Amino acid sequence: MRLSNKVALVTGAGSGIGRAIARRFHDEGAFVYVNDIRAAAAEETLGADRALVADVSDSGQVATMFSSLERLDILVNNAGVAESPERWREVNRIAEARLEESPITSHWDVTVSMDDSTWRRMIAVHLDGTFFCTREALKIMNPQGSGVIINLSSTAALAGLADAPHYAAAKAGILGYTKAVAKEVASRGIRVNAIAPGFTQTPMTELVSDKVRSASLATIPMGRWGQASDIAAAALFLASDDAAYVTGQCLSPNGGAL
Repeated sequence: MRLSNKVALVTGAGSGIGRAIARRFHDEGAFVYVNDIRAAAAEETLGADRALVADVSDSGQVATMFSSLERLDILVNNAGVAESPERWREVNRIAEARLEESPITSHWDVTVSMDDSTWRRMIAVHLDGTFFCTREALKIMNPQGSGVIINLSSTAALAGLADAPHYAAAKAGILGYTKAVAKEVASRGIRVNAIAPGFTQTPMTELVSDKVRSASLATIPMGRWGQASDIAAAALFLASDDAAYVTGQCLSPNGGAL
């Protein structure tokens, strides 16, 4: 019960990694609020009494959500946005073609073809959302003189991702923001860290084709994709007193891929 008597909020916890973190924190004794943009998904994670519906890219909705909290010990900024099935099909098509080509003639051309709204939505949910939620959380944590903030980044931030430069940019921004805020609030007894998962099995990645998945496994020394539970275990460590001297860091569960 490493989080006994703690109050936590996990954003984007209606599925995948966020849901795994919320449930693991709950099992470790925390009272966990579950945020998601989808009410039904949020309620399914830990019950309707824990669900908080808000789009984290909207600062007004975020402020309203946090106004209902009297105390907050742990914030996990996990909310993300998924690519459409059509986009996944295109990614699979190009990736599979590139596995067979020499020289490569199937080019990604993502940046040159991306419209403004696609870029801005990715940045808004991941990076703006992390900022909006952190800003509101600190209004509660600063007077307490304590707190933990965990931001979800990605190995895409560390190594780049050819088929998703907007995602890599957002996640890299989260890493820089994490390090800056960690230094800013350390004097108040608040710790801020990031997790940068590698390939992880979630509803977001279920549309990856078998051929592309098999190719990715060849780049992972441990020979498997991560599970949401692997990332939840890392979050638990950072949220607990076991990490009392850890701030401004990036923990990357990636099976040795990086």
